[in-house]
Amino acid sequence: MDLFKMMGQFKDMQSRMQTMQDEMSQRTFSALAGGGMVAADVDGKMQLKRIKLDPTVVNGHDIEMLEDLIVVAVAEAQKKAAEAMQMELSKVTGGIDLPFKLPF
Repeated sequence: MDLFKMMGQFKDMQSRMQTMQDEMSQRTFSALAGGGMVAADVDGKMQLKRIKLDPTVVNGHDIEMLEDLIVVAVAEAQKKAAEAMQMELSKVTGGIDLPFKLPF
């Protein structure tokens, strides 16, 4: 294979990857916990953007349950974002396994 052609393809893939990452950072991924009592939104970079609590879940006597529900909702939203990123990445790379692990 022509080395210059391969370098050009790599540069094109790198550009498409940057575009995909920019687009993903604009997306929002949501998850619920506790039957919808806790909602979490993260962006495509898996940064927490919003927590919404149903007033009935806020109970001063059971803070531990609320904390657990928040962790579950955030983790699920981050998982959705990571799965979407992996799917988009496989489109960009054409299913080629990269020799390094990306941070998502």
